Amino acid sequence: MRADRTLLHDTGLAVLLAAGSLVFYLLFDQAAWEAQGQLAQVHAPDLLGSLLVALSAAPVAVRRRWPLAALSVCVAIDTLIDALGYSVGRIGIASLVLLYSVAARRGLAMSMAGLLVTLLAYLAGSLAGSATLSVPGHVLVVFVFTAAWGLGRTIRLRRAYLDELRDRADRLERAKEADTRAARAEERSRIARELHDVIAHHVSVMTVQAAAARKVLRSDADLAGEALTAVEDTGRKAMAEMRAMVSVLRAGSPAELGPQPGMSALPALVEQMREAGLPTRLDVGGEPPQLPAGIDLAAYRLVQEALTNSLRHAGPGASAVVGVRYPPEGLPGALPGALPGGLPGGLPGGLPGGLEVSVRDDGRGPMGPVKQTGHGLAGIRERVALYGGILNIGPLPGGGFEVRATFPLKDGR
Repeated sequence: MRADRTLLHDTGLAVLLAAGSLVFYLLFDQAAWEAQGQLAQVHAPDLLGSLLVALSAAPVAVRRRWPLAALSVCVAIDTLIDALGYSVGRIGIASLVLLYSVAARRGLAMSMAGLLVTLLAYLAGSLAGSATLSVPGHVLVVFVFTAAWGLGRTIRLRRAYLDELRDRADRLERAKEADTRAARAEERSRIARELHDVIAHHVSVMTVQAAAARKVLRSDADLAGEALTAVEDTGRKAMAEMRAMVSVLRAGSPAELGPQPGMSALPALVEQMREAGLPTRLDVGGEPPQLPAGIDLAAYRLVQEALTNSLRHAGPGASAVVGVRYPPEGLPGALPGALPGGLPGGLPGGLPGGLEVSVRDDGRGPMGPVKQTGHGLAGIRERVALYGGILNIGPLPGGGFEVRATFPLKDGR
């Protein structure tokens, strides 16, 4: 439909130019020019001349679709008109419009060809024509043709510039939308990891403590009461952490947040696991440096998830060892060999300049197939990968299970 509209507009322009050219051609005062010596032998306006003048404007109707072909036809008719002596009184606007169209709608090479064709046709018409112009007159005509061509080139370059700006804006908008989607997906993933770590850990501890309370409820009411108190405390902690996270998500509600847990909270976590029925030992090598907040939280969540899995799947009578290896102070970016025997419990030493965290249990329960699946270990992998760490998860020879990760630290921090 747009092509039909442009064709209709160009056809109307061609009719208007043809009518204007005919009016100037038919009303031209030939006698006045002959008296001034400006004309040689010319033909008076007649039917053939009128037909040629009207036809010279006809190619304007297809100036958008075939601009160079239309210009070639127009200047050919103009040259024929000059050669036959019908040029006096004709304004020749059609050739200017077509020259502008070629420059505005075609590349530099084609537009230069259109300008050259127009100037050569004008030269041929001047040599064979009936009007004698002075040198300034010819210069003015050439200037007008060149100006029309230059205007067309300017319009084309501006149009290309605006198209490039629109295309760049579209690309930026698409990139912004992609970044927004990625940020939303990452935020959803982060929230899912945090909720899983909080809920899975606390609910697992509460389940174990509630089961212990049920078993001793009749035989030892005091011990059952302690277990239920521990369940209550764990539930309160879980609700506090969940409320803190939800307050961040609630629009227009200021978050009243405490600091996120980190490696400094490991002793409390180990004590909580002992109370829940999993004998746990914490062994630390090296002096704790000032860890980046992200790595501090990721390492804590790794230990929390691994201990939760041990509590749930290691089986009765199992115990766990949490090993932490900090890079030595004063030796940034390099660690000496592993501590004697590696980390406590026989775990190997970490990478140079890295923080190594490991959790190892000696359970005999169905650990491998259970621990290798689920959102918990997937969240651990995401956390470790986020900071460029190395993660090893799997069963140990002779029984038990190990989760070990090394986080790289820049300059030991």
